[in-house]
Amino acid sequence: MNAHRTCILIIGIVSLAGCAVTREPRNLSEAKQQVSEYANGRYEADLKAVSKEADAWIAKRSARGGKLAVVFDIDETTLSNLEIMRESDWGYDEARWHEWMDSAKAPAIPQLREVYQNTRSRGVAVFFITGRKERLRAATTRNLTRQGMGGFTGLICRPNENTEPAAVYKAHRRREISRQGYTIIANIGDQPSDLAGGFAERTFKLPNPFYRIP
Repeated sequence: MNAHRTCILIIGIVSLAGCAVTREPRNLSEAKQQVSEYANGRYEADLKAVSKEADAWIAKRSARGGKLAVVFDIDETTLSNLEIMRESDWGYDEARWHEWMDSAKAPAIPQLREVYQNTRSRGVAVFFITGRKERLRAATTRNLTRQGMGGFTGLICRPNENTEPAAVYKAHRRREISRQGYTIIANIGDQPSDLAGGFAERTFKLPNPFYRIP
């Protein structure tokens, strides 16, 4: 190989090295900024749109009668944890979250509280199925009641030692409700795992860009 061809080959190798494709994830500071902007802006409108659709369906379906039920999730569905999420810069500190939940201070998501109250006024049973552990039952009941969402038919908390994936755990609990003779006409949650696994005529997915529970 002559010197000219050797030079071209080396230049080509250097050029290829400079074009390496990386798999760098999205910059975290940019992602947090986008989430903050969404939480302060479009989030409310998206909650309203989904809740309006859910309420219209429940009104229409309940008019047909029967032993009917609606299932709600809790966190980022009926109660908001935006305060603690903002405080932690969209991070997660398990001890701090448990302290927050035990305080029973989470505010209602107004659009979903309206759906909840309308559902009860139509004579439809309401069940909560939450990933909150059984040890948080008393605080969760207190929080829901304070926020105008008392009088529910059932609050199903995850057993303290339960390790099932959320999708499996919640589907099993809906099946248990169905075995009591209820037809679950709507299942409302903010996570895909809240809604997976069937045992509901319709599902309604609320926005949640803050965290994901499999």
